[in-house]
Amino acid sequence: MKKNIKVGVVGCGYWGPNLIRNFRALPDCQLQLMCDLSQARLNHLRQLYPEVEGITDFAHTLNGAGLDAVVIATSVKHHYPMAKASLLAGKHTFIEKPMASSAEQCEELIDIARRQGLVLMIGHTFLYSPAVRKIKELVDWGDLGEIRYICARRLNLGLFQKDINVAWDLAPHDISIVLHIMEQMPLSVNCRGSAHVTPGIEDVTSMCLNFPDNRSALIHSSWLDPRKTREMTIVGSKKMIVYDDVAQIEKVKLYDVRVERPPHYDTFGDFHYAYHYGDMHVPYIKQEEPLKSECQHFLDCINEGISPLTDGVRGLELVRILEASSESLRQSGAAVALRSSGAREFRSSTVPLDRSDARPRQVSSLMPEAGSVETCITG
Repeated sequence: MKKNIKVGVVGCGYWGPNLIRNFRALPDCQLQLMCDLSQARLNHLRQLYPEVEGITDFAHTLNGAGLDAVVIATSVKHHYPMAKASLLAGKHTFIEKPMASSAEQCEELIDIARRQGLVLMIGHTFLYSPAVRKIKELVDWGDLGEIRYICARRLNLGLFQKDINVAWDLAPHDISIVLHIMEQMPLSVNCRGSAHVTPGIEDVTSMCLNFPDNRSALIHSSWLDPRKTREMTIVGSKKMIVYDDVAQIEKVKLYDVRVERPPHYDTFGDFHYAYHYGDMHVPYIKQEEPLKSECQHFLDCINEGISPLTDGVRGLELVRILEASSESLRQSGAAVALRSSGAREFRSSTVPLDRSDARPRQVSSLMPEAGSVETCITG
C-alpha cells in the first residue's frame, strides 16, 4: 500500500496553480495547504479548492502543518532559502526550475538532502513529456545514429522578468532535454544576447553548448517574438528528428534523411556528397500531461525511497551551464569552460536514499522577506 503523502505548495502565482491542480488530483496525495503572501490569490484558489487550507505564513508550512513534502514554485531568488528551510525541517522537497541562483547553492541543497535522507526533485517538466520520452527512446535505439548537433528555439512575446534574463527563464527547458539526449555535460558554453526592453536583463539570447566529439547544441531564447515557438531539431548521422511542442498532433517527426561524404576520391571533380532522402515517419505518442507524470514521480520516489530522474545533481548541472552562459554574456560571447565535462554518470530513478541521519529542524520565521512567495514563470 502506498502512503498518502501530505503535500503543501508554496507560491500560487503563474505556475503554482498548475502544481496544485495536479497534486490534488493524484490518489496517493493529500494536498493539505497552499501558501502565498497574496491573500487575494489564496482567496481565488480557495474558491476552486475549498478543502485545501490557504496560509501566508511559510514557517507554519514547515512547522505546524504536519506535511511530508513541500513544493516550491516561487521566484528563482527564493528557491534556495525556502528549499534549505524545507529540507532542514525534514520535508521532501520539489523545486521548480532552475533549482537555485548559483551552483554553490545547489551543492548545499544536495548535501542537506543527502544527509537528511530526503527526496530532492527539480521541476524539469519536459523530461516527463511523452514526446521527449519517445525521442530519447529513438536515440537510445540507435535510429538516429551518432548525434551531430541539436538546434532549439523557444520564442514568444513575453513574459518579461525583472530578476532573471531570458536564458535563465526559457533555456532551462531546452538545456534539460539536450543533456538528457546527449548524456554528457558540455565542455564549454558561448552565449550572446541583447537587452532591448529592460536595461541589463537580456530578452534575446543565443547559446551554444560545445560537447566532446565535435557535437554541439544551439539554443535560441526570446521574449521578443510575435509567435510562440517551441521547436527542436536533432540531427544524427542516419536520421533526423523535428520536435514541435506547439503542434497539437504529430509533435515528433522522424526524417530518414542524411548526407555522406565519399570515403576517397582522385580529383576534386570526383568529389560528390551523397544525399539520402527517405520517408518521414510520425511515431505514435500517448497523450498525457507531463506535469501530472512529474508530480506522480515525486510521490513515487518518496514512497519507494528512490532518487528522482530529475534529482538535485541534474538541477546542479543545469545551473552550472546557466552560470557559464551569464559569464559568457559578460565576456561578449567568449567561450566559458565548465568545471566538469565528459560522460555523465546517469543514475536511474531506482537509487535508494540514505535515510540514516534524517533530523527535522524547526523554522522560527518566514525565511525570505515579505513579498517572497511570488510568481514562478515557466516558459
